[in-house]
Amino acid sequence: MVLQTELEKMDSYSGGGGASNGGMLYHEVQESKLCAVHCVNTVLQGPFFSEFDLAAVASDLDRTERQMMLGSVTGDFFPDLSHNVSLDGDFSIQVVEKALEVWGLEVIPLDNPVAEPAQIDPEMENAFICHLQDHWFCIRKVNEEWYNFDSLYPAPEHLSKFYLSAYLDSLKGFGWSIFLVRGNFPKECPISSSEASNGYGQWMLPEDAERITKSCNSTTRTDQSAAQQHSDHYIKHDEAEMLHDDEDEDLKAAIAVSLMDSPTAIETRPAPAESENKNSGAEQA
Repeated sequence: MVLQTELEKMDSYSGGGGASNGGMLYHEVQESKLCAVHCVNTVLQGPFFSEFDLAAVASDLDRTERQMMLGSVTGDFFPDLSHNVSLDGDFSIQVVEKALEVWGLEVIPLDNPVAEPAQIDPEMENAFICHLQDHWFCIRKVNEEWYNFDSLYPAPEHLSKFYLSAYLDSLKGFGWSIFLVRGNFPKECPISSSEASNGYGQWMLPEDAERITKSCNSTTRTDQSAAQQHSDHYIKHDEAEMLHDDEDEDLKAAIAVSLMDSPTAIETRPAPAESENKNSGAEQA
């Protein structure tokens, strides 16, 4: 039923390789562990799937897997557990693939020989999916410009064509799995429809996204600067305390030396009364 509904949407919205939507960008901000939902929707550039839709896809996959494993269950397979969705809402790559497959999109590992052209000229493609541990996000070309639609960001982050290649290489270097997405992407999503918002999705103009990104980066830098100044203050305070302690130790040492010298000084220097008596005796003589 879910697949049928999505197919009906596909017939209405399908178009070329890049989304237009009046120049708007569709972004979803992280909700619980639904980053796979956010990833799929930002690839499609619209709120086409909910967590319940992906859960239904996961259930279908689990059912198929159980049927395949029936009669040949091994110690590595637990039929009562889902292998495609966790209890906290994290979905498998198979669910992501199946959801995008409904829209005629193919998900290809970037290290697959079929994806070799994308490794050389990634800017010629339309979308990439990135995955590490339990986090998914999408890098997508919209209206000929590239954006990072990571749901941990408050807004899509613009990527230059030159930086795109370096960024993908950097992700691979840090152990991220990269997938190429190819096919007939939806051209339009009816923003005014009742499905235009799922509670965590938002539409924004590229300039609004840039303004939000700059504002957040500026705030982050300010916070880091304040934290550094705070740290420097305590470092200087500690240094001053150490210097003060050193000065105290020097003063104590000087006093100690002075006290050690003072008995000798008292013994070698005659007392005032004794000196006066000697002078008086000399005058009488």
